[in-house]
Amino acid sequence: MSTTALKPPAVLAWRDYDPAACELPGMFLGELTLPGPPESASDQVWRLGARRVRLSGPVDLTGGADPARAAATVGALSLVRDLTARAVLVEWDLRLDPAAAVDDWQALSHLQPPRNLDGPAGSDEALTAWRRGHYLCKCVWRKGPDFVQIRDRRWGELRRFTADEPEYEKAIERLAYGVPAPAVPRAVIDDFRSEKLVLDVGPLAWWLPYRISRWLQESMAI
Repeated sequence: MSTTALKPPAVLAWRDYDPAACELPGMFLGELTLPGPPESASDQVWRLGARRVRLSGPVDLTGGADPARAAATVGALSLVRDLTARAVLVEWDLRLDPAAAVDDWQALSHLQPPRNLDGPAGSDEALTAWRRGHYLCKCVWRKGPDFVQIRDRRWGELRRFTADEPEYEKAIERLAYGVPAPAVPRAVIDDFRSEKLVLDVGPLAWWLPYRISRWLQESMAI
């Protein structure tokens, strides 16, 4: 559970993935304000029948975020991540720092690709690569009996991270919806950062992988 007071953004929502189908009467759900905690936002969207959603403003990862701005960014990223895990079509825009490395987008490449990507030189090519290379379950985590495992294919090959120490599972629970970085044991967050499993947004650290909500095929093949 996060210690950060944040809320998911309001979204426009439709009952179908197909834009043509969304033009039919009764398919538009209007603007959804999600009053519950961020942990339940994707469940609320799904239960309401939404299969396509649109965020109203860009997700801004440019530097120098103050706590309120960081919380808003993390709230939006959490919703994109959790809806990606449910295979809901998310229409969103992403703004990266112009001084960011040209491959920084790859840390987010397991998420539904954004409509627009603003940032360093080469962003158009990066967005094309993101769209071509995206698939469900690209970077996921799961909880087993007395262990957690992350399976990550964001850089092409499979990278697997398994931990049976209880502090790792507790850290994931805290990081899931954003938490001040000092609230996580230094050794644990350093391990996660070395594997690019945590994104720093201003004063907050945020957990990148999503928990599996929908398998593409039998779990043993994934």
